[in-house]
Order: sequence, then structure tokens, then C-alpha cells
Amino acid sequence: MSKLIIAEKPSVAKSIASALGASSRADGFYEGNGLLVSWCVGHLVSPMDAGGYDERFKKWRYDDLPILPEPFRYVLAPGKEDAFENLRALMDRPDVDTIVNACDAGREGELIFRLVYEMAGCRKPVLRLWISSMEDSAIREGYSALRPGADYEALYQSALCRQKADWLVGINATRLFSVLYHRTLNVGRVQTPTLAMLAERDAKITLFHKEKYHLLRLTLDGAEAVSEKFTDPAAAEQAAAMCKDVTVTCTSVTKEQKKEQPPKLYDLTTLQREANRLFGYTAKQTLDYAQSLYEKKLLTYPRTDSRYLTSDMAETASCVIHLAAKVPPFDGISNFFPLVEAMISDKDVSDHHAIIPTMEIEKADIKGLPLGERNLFLLVCCKLLCASAEPYVYEAVTAIFDCGGHSFTAKGKRVLAEGWREIDRIFRAFLKEKPADGDGDTLPGFTEGQTFDGAEVAVTEHFTQPPKLYTEDTLLSAMENAGKDDIPDEAERKGLGTPATRAAIIEKLVAAGFVERKGKSLIPTKAGINLVTILPEPLTSPMLTAEWEQKLTEIAKGSTDPDTFMDGIRTMVQEIVSTYSCISEDGKKLFAPEKEVIGTCPRCGQPVYEGKKNFACSDRSCGFVLWKNDRFWTSRKKELTKKMATDLLKKGHTNVKGMWSEKKQAAYDAAVILDDTGGKYINFKLEFPVKKGRRK
Repeated sequence: MSKLIIAEKPSVAKSIASALGASSRADGFYEGNGLLVSWCVGHLVSPMDAGGYDERFKKWRYDDLPILPEPFRYVLAPGKEDAFENLRALMDRPDVDTIVNACDAGREGELIFRLVYEMAGCRKPVLRLWISSMEDSAIREGYSALRPGADYEALYQSALCRQKADWLVGINATRLFSVLYHRTLNVGRVQTPTLAMLAERDAKITLFHKEKYHLLRLTLDGAEAVSEKFTDPAAAEQAAAMCKDVTVTCTSVTKEQKKEQPPKLYDLTTLQREANRLFGYTAKQTLDYAQSLYEKKLLTYPRTDSRYLTSDMAETASCVIHLAAKVPPFDGISNFFPLVEAMISDKDVSDHHAIIPTMEIEKADIKGLPLGERNLFLLVCCKLLCASAEPYVYEAVTAIFDCGGHSFTAKGKRVLAEGWREIDRIFRAFLKEKPADGDGDTLPGFTEGQTFDGAEVAVTEHFTQPPKLYTEDTLLSAMENAGKDDIPDEAERKGLGTPATRAAIIEKLVAAGFVERKGKSLIPTKAGINLVTILPEPLTSPMLTAEWEQKLTEIAKGSTDPDTFMDGIRTMVQEIVSTYSCISEDGKKLFAPEKEVIGTCPRCGQPVYEGKKNFACSDRSCGFVLWKNDRFWTSRKKELTKKMATDLLKKGHTNVKGMWSEKKQAAYDAAVILDDTGGKYINFKLEFPVKKGRRK
């Protein structure tokens, strides 16, 4: 008899098959050593569209809301029918007595497998393979410790509730507000609070009023001491005058030894943030590069929210660290004695441990990797080496001076042990980047009571700064921490979205026209700001996610009933639909497309706008309109363009080439003259160019 192992992706199946000796390739699976290894290709089974439950749901109408299907029904994802039929056939094989779920270790991996298993009608026993690395040793170790699939039933119920709840809120809220405002408005539990954060930041920047202030700067033995802020420029100048030609006295010198512990390893979000900051990669690009490196066995599983390793990985981690230290530019590090203990914390690892390189680094052709993958791989190596290095130790020096009755402060650093910052500095120099945090100036040896004569003093002008626009780096951080204080420590997910989905959420907002990219900045559009304005507070606040995750965690632990959770979701959806039944006339115009003024109406002098089918006067009572598909144009195989309409309004004529004559069956050029008589339809005249040799 054989075991059937089902992975989430073909590349993962290939690695599992290779590690476990299933070396014979067949159509849609690997075989050997008493095993069949196949794959899902992601989500093979998806919730049915609303239209599948009832024909009337294919149209979006308020009267049909809320849509609350019971039971939920599922369909095969379009284009993935063959992959599903392959798995069903393998499950049905008489020589297969056990199914091994080898989908990604976590809530969503459990869901992907279970939905396929249920739709195939399979009833054979299930075991669970739970791994975080595609290395052969990790696969074999995980396979030797298979657990009963029933142990993960509560995790599956948690995943199922998350999926159903997102479907109910997304379908109903999207249809409700789209119908009310006559524009497709995609609403989601995660993407709308994300949009709300962008809109809030935009409002703070818009409303920000900059204020001027002044500082006094004192130059002493090459060092600079700075005063407190002056809001009154006259007071600043007066203080500067008081300091001129006055003896300066050092009133105190304090020295404090400080220690910066090494940074933690990468989870996906932190990796995406730093890759955006250093290389300008979008969150999606970083995820794609990391996934590719994972499939090449060079990185561990990237979709993780942990920044620690488990205790059983200590020996492997130590080996990987020493291999990473041999990779240029890190081979220039001096006196490196790695400390693995700081990276180990079993309680801080849920589904997957932190992202680190694998043992494959020893034989990998790093230089041969595509640029994006190479940069990301070296970034992960750098973080691993930094995380295992000694602390950065420095002495912070603060000197305070009195001059003319005003206090001045000078600050500096003296490095005592470079520690992990040496590695960071070497990597940044390799990338031709500035150090992340300079050591600061080293102050002269100031002593308390020391005096200075003839010190230079200058007044400098400054302005308060508005909040900065979000970048993918800072937005990912905000998403990760949103509502964090309201989510219990044991919750599986914190913040908005998951490390694996945050990139897709940002891309959806951009694709829907609610957010636009300008350089590294993410800026909400007018439509995005309006959407946040009209939605109820629960749909724009991270609190909804916080509440859900608390309950989903309890479901995964078996302490909360899934049906009770879903009843609460249905009640919330019903309340939203009943509350928002109509809107004002002004509200209906919020998402109307902005029309472009192309000229002035020759009848009333009001602006003329371009529409989908015409160029019309903004004053409806006027009646002036130029139709793009007017018979005058279509009969000549032409369409009125914006440039042509602009010429007609500005000059009264437009030159058109290649108009068609049905009578002569030939093309011709002519000037089209606007001949408006004030009637319902606009008339045109043709004026032909004078041929050479002819008189007018």
C-alpha cells in the first residue's frame, strides 16, 4: 500500500519527493519508495460566487441584500479543474490507504487541503506533515514525526470561519455601497482599514500648518552646541547678541555607556520593509523574490510572522551562520564569534520560524542569481550574521554650556565595541549605502568648569515638518501594528492582514484606483478618501480584525464555538445593510468621474466637458452638444476626437485628414467648420483646400 502526499505547490512537491525517495516522475505526481507525491497549485477550491446560489444574485440590487448562504457551497477555481481531477484520481486509487497533508504549515494551508479533500469525497485517513524548510533533512525529520490530521480540526474550523466571514462582509458591503454610489467600491475587512490609514495620514499632511522657529548654534573647539527653540525671531536675535563676546562655561559633562542589542531575524513583513527602504522593491516583489529563493532551497519558508528560531534548530543555525560569513562581502568581517542563543525562542514561533538561509548556501551560485533575488538573499544573510553578533556598545556624551544666561547642549558618541554594526556597515558599503545610524561626532574632551572666550554664535531658521507620506515600508509597519494592543498575545495573527497577504492588499488598492504610487510614496486618491468617508466605522477600523483574530484564535484552540462566531458575523452584516438603505443626492455624486474642460460653449459661454459619448455644455438647459459618433462623422468613417472638438470650440474649424467619400470611394482632406444654428443638432460644413494652380 502507498501513502499519497499532497503539497501546496508543484515546486514543494518536487522537493518532498526528492527528499523521500519518490524519484519516478509520472503525469501529475511523483512515485517511489511506497509514496505518491502530488500538489494542489494553491487554492483549487473556492467559495461559490453569489450568483451561483440564485440567478437573481447575478445582478447587484439593494433589495437582494444581505446575501447569507447556508450552507456555504464551494466550486473548483477556474482553470484548475485538471489539477483537482488528478488529485481525486490519486485519492481514489485502491493502493492508496493514507493521505498526507503537506500543504503549508498554518491556518490557510490547512484550509487549502481540507476543501480539496472534502470536495473529492475522500474518507481515507489523514496525517499531517508540518515543516518550515525545504531542505532534505527538514523534510525527512518532519515526515518521521507525522501527526494525525484530526489534531488540526480546530485549526481548520478557524480557517473556515475566517474565509466565510470575509466572504459575507466583502460580498455584502461591496454590493451595498457600489449600488448606493453607482460605482464599484471594493470593501474588505483588511483593505478598507488600510485605506483609512492612508487617508488619515493624507488629511494630517493637508491640514498641517508649518511653524517657523529659530535655534542658536555655538561653535566650541570644532564642536557645535545648540540652544532651545525660539518661536520669536526677535528674541533669538536678542539672545545671540547677549552671547556675543561672552565667556562660555561648561556647566556639566555626563557620560553614559549604552548597548544596542543585535537586531532580530526577519519575518516576512520586516524583510519587505527593509527591501523597500534599501532597494525600492514593492512588498509583492519582495515576496516573489523570497518565494523563488525558497523554491530554490536557498531560504526557509518566507510567509512567516516569527523573528525567532526553535531550539531544535540551534545546531543547523550555527552551521548556516558560518557558511554565510564566507559569502562576499561578509568574508571581510573580523573576529566574528556568533551567538546563536539570542535567536532561539520556542514560544515565539507558531507556524513557521524566522527567514534564514539554508545549508544549500555552501554550493549555491550566488552571483548567478537574478539581481532582485541576489540582493534579497544577501540581505537575509546580513540579518542572520547581525542577529548572531555581539552588541554594539558606545559611550554617549552630553555636554551643557552656559553663555549669556542661555543653555546650549552638545552631544556625541564614542564607540567602545562595534559589534553587529560592523557587519551592517560592511553590507551597506557593499551596496554603496550610508550607514543606518551614524556614530555621531566625537566630542572634544570637555570638562566641567571649562571656559571658552570668543565663541562663535549663529542664528538658524527652521520649520516644523508635517507627517511623512506612507511608503510601503512604513505602511507595512502600520498594518502590522494596527490594533495590536487589542489583540491577545496568543492570537495567531496580529495587525491588518498576514505577512503573506499584505502585499496583495496594497496592490488591490492601487489596481482599484483608491491609491496611487508616486516614487516610493503611497497616496490615497480622491475616490479612496471618499470611500473611507462613507463607510461605517467598523469597516474602516482595525478593531474588527482585532476582535475576529481573538475569536479565531479561541476557535483554533477549541475554546469557542465556530457557529456562534458565524452567527455574530451574519448579525453584523444584516445591521450594516439595514442602516445604509439610501443616500443624499450630493452623496450620489461623490464618485462621479471628474470631467475635463475642453473649451467654452459658443452659445452660453459655460465650460464644455468631455463625456464618454460626447462633448457637452455643463449647463444642461443650454443643450449644446457635439456627439462623437454623429452621423456626419460616422458616414465619413471618422470619430470626433478631443483635439478636433477643442479646435471647433476655439477656432470654429478643424482640419481633418482621410475622410471617406462613399460616392467617390476615395479618401479626402478638408476643413470641418462648426455651423451652429442653435437647434437640437449641430451642423457642420466642409471647406476644401485650394488646389495648386487654381484661383479661389
